[in-house]
Amino acid sequence: MKVALGADHGGYELKEAIRKHLQAQEIEVIDFGTHSNDSVDYPKYGFAVGSAIIKGEADLGIVVCGTGLGISMAANKIPGIRAALCSETFSARMAREHNNANVLALGARVIGGGLALDIVDIFLKTEFSGGRHALRVDLISNIERGEMI
Repeated sequence: MKVALGADHGGYELKEAIRKHLQAQEIEVIDFGTHSNDSVDYPKYGFAVGSAIIKGEADLGIVVCGTGLGISMAANKIPGIRAALCSETFSARMAREHNNANVLALGARVIGGGLALDIVDIFLKTEFSGGRHALRVDLISNIERGEMI
């Protein structure tokens, strides 16, 4: 598995903890930055992670900002990206199992590091169940292409 990571300054420290956590599990990581606590604009990192997934450079992505809100909105502007902001493990599991989310968004100022790593593990280990859920995910793709339901 290859995971794309991106964060703004508010999510930098949590991104670093996630990077180390994934590398310790021998998961390949593409780190799009940021690489310090210096102020940056979160959309750049949400777009980079989303684009890497669409281009096939990464299987899944994780984005982090202070709340997770802005960077998830940015990632979701990339057609084909389904970024899910999760603050607990149940939502992370359902985001993958039912919604086939391909990007996990986290708020570094909202959750602690231990919980964040649990959420990451659940997100990465959960498979999409397909079936009736695939039909619903397809509806999202239809809307992205401008087709009306």
